Amino acid sequence: MSSETPTLPVADCVDLAGDFGFSLIVLAHAYRTVVASVLDGVPQGARGYQALAAVVQGDQPNQLALATYLRIDRTVMTYLIDDLVTAGLVERRLNPADRRQRKIVATVRGVKALQDLQRQVREAEDRLLEAVDENERRAFRDLLGRIARSVRDIELTAEPCADAADSCEVATIAADAAPGRS
Repeated sequence: MSSETPTLPVADCVDLAGDFGFSLIVLAHAYRTVVASVLDGVPQGARGYQALAAVVQGDQPNQLALATYLRIDRTVMTYLIDDLVTAGLVERRLNPADRRQRKIVATVRGVKALQDLQRQVREAEDRLLEAVDENERRAFRDLLGRIARSVRDIELTAEPCADAADSCEVATIAADAAPGRS
C-alpha cells in the first residue's frame, strides 16, 4: 500500500461555476460593492438602510422587536438607532400600547430618504443583474425573497451582516484564485 495520497485532476472535483455557496458569496460581494456608494451617506450603511426600511414598514412595536427582526444585537441596535435619530431619519416615541417601551418611528425626512434610497438601490441591483432580462430579475427577486423568508427560523451563529462581511472576504480570495486571475 502506497503512502502517497492520490490526487484527482482539478477539473474532476471542482466546479465553482455551479457551486451554490460560491455563487451566493460572489453575488453578495458584488452587491455590497455596487450598493456601497448608494448607501454611503446612510448611518452605518446597509445596516442603517435595512433598519430604516423596517421602521418605515412599521411592524415592530419596539426597539428590541426591531433588533430581533433584523437579527442585530440589541446593544448594536441602540447605537444604530442613536445614529438614525441624529441624522433626523427616525425618532423614539413612547409606545402607546406599553409606555415603558419606545417605538421607533420614521420622520418625514426618513420616509423621503428611504424612497429615494430604494430607487437608487433598485437601479444598482438592476446593474448587478443586467445579465438576465426583466422577467428573470423579477422571478429571481421573488424566489430569493421566498427562500429568505423560509429560512428566518434557522438559528444563526452570528449576525447576518457580520456573516456577509466574512463571506465577502472568502469571495475575494476565491475570485482572486479563479482561473484567468493572477
